[in-house]
Amino acid sequence: MAASVCPIDSQYTDQISTLLKSPSPHQVKEYFQELIAERKCKGIRVNPEGEHGKGVYADFDFIEGDLILKDQMLVGAQHSSNKIDCLVCSFCFQFIGSVELQIGKKLYLQELGISADNECGPSDRTECSSGSFIDRSPLLQDTIESLMNGSMRLPFSEKFPLPSVVSCPGGCREAYYCSESCAKADWDSFHSLLCTGKGSKSSNIKALLKFIQHANETNDIFILAAKVISFSILRYRKLKVAQCENPEKHDSMNLCTNYGFPLLLEAWKPVSMGYKRRWWDCIALPEDVDSCDEAMFRMQIRDLAFTSLEILKEAMYDKECEPLFSLEIYGHIIGMFELNNL
Repeated sequence: MAASVCPIDSQYTDQISTLLKSPSPHQVKEYFQELIAERKCKGIRVNPEGEHGKGVYADFDFIEGDLILKDQMLVGAQHSSNKIDCLVCSFCFQFIGSVELQIGKKLYLQELGISADNECGPSDRTECSSGSFIDRSPLLQDTIESLMNGSMRLPFSEKFPLPSVVSCPGGCREAYYCSESCAKADWDSFHSLLCTGKGSKSSNIKALLKFIQHANETNDIFILAAKVISFSILRYRKLKVAQCENPEKHDSMNLCTNYGFPLLLEAWKPVSMGYKRRWWDCIALPEDVDSCDEAMFRMQIRDLAFTSLEILKEAMYDKECEPLFSLEIYGHIIGMFELNNL
C-alpha cells in the first residue's frame, strides 16, 4: 500500500524544515519573557533548561489566593458530544445564556434523540419548536419551550446568572459567545476562516462543511489543527498589513512587497513553542491492533490526516501561506495536540 503524496512537502522542503525547527533555549526564554510582560504578571519566569523541558519558576513566595498567571489558551475547541450537555462561549468557554436555557436545550435534544453534530443553537428556538415536536407530550413540549425562551424561571436560578448569548458575527449556528469582545476576538484570531455562515471568509463553505463533518466522524483533533492553521494565516495577514502601514518599523522587510516567508515564520512563532512530533509516529498503538500490524496502522493514520488536509485546503487555502498546508506541518500540528492536550 503506497503512502499518500503531498506535493507541497517536496516543493517547500527548506521552509517546512525551518518552521518545524525547535527554537533555541534563548528564543524560548525571550518569547516567554515578552509574553509574561504583556500579561503584566510578576514573579514568574520560564526556563527551558533541564532534562524535563520548559519549566515555570517563581522568583518569590506567593501566598494563597495570588494570581500567578492569567492567559488565553492558544487553541481550544468544545468536543462535539459535549455540545449536547452545555452551551458555552466559543472563545473563553464559560457557560452562557441561563440555567433554564442550559437545561431546556439538553432536554430538547434528548427528546429528539438528536446527535451532537446537528443540534440546534439558541437562535433556532422557533425552528426547534415546530415540526419535530408534534408527536411529543404537550406538557413536556410547553415546559421545554418555556425553559428555552425564558418564560419559565427555576427556583434560585437568579443566584447563578450567566452572560447573554451573542451570535456569531458571520451568521453561523455553530459558534456562540458570552460577549461582543469574545465574538470579535475569536473572529479575528480563528473563526473568520472556519465560519460556515454567510459572512464567512472561507474560500469554499461547502468544503468547510465537508471538513467539519469528516472531523466529527473520524477525529475532532482535526478541528484543533484547522484552528492553528487559521490562526497562523490570520496572524500573517495582520503582520503583512502592519508592515505595509508602518514600513519604517521593519528594517529587514521595509517594503510591503517583500513579505513572504519571514512574516509567515513570525506568525507561526506561538505555535513553534509547542513540542511536536508527527501524529502517525507518536500516537499510541490501540490495544486491539496487533504489533505486527503497527506499520499498516500508522500508514492508515497518515492517510486519514492527508484526507482531512486535502478537504481543508479546499476550504481555506492561501497561496502566501502554502507551506502550512503541507502534510508534514499538518501531521506535526496534530501530533502536538496528541502529546500536549488538556
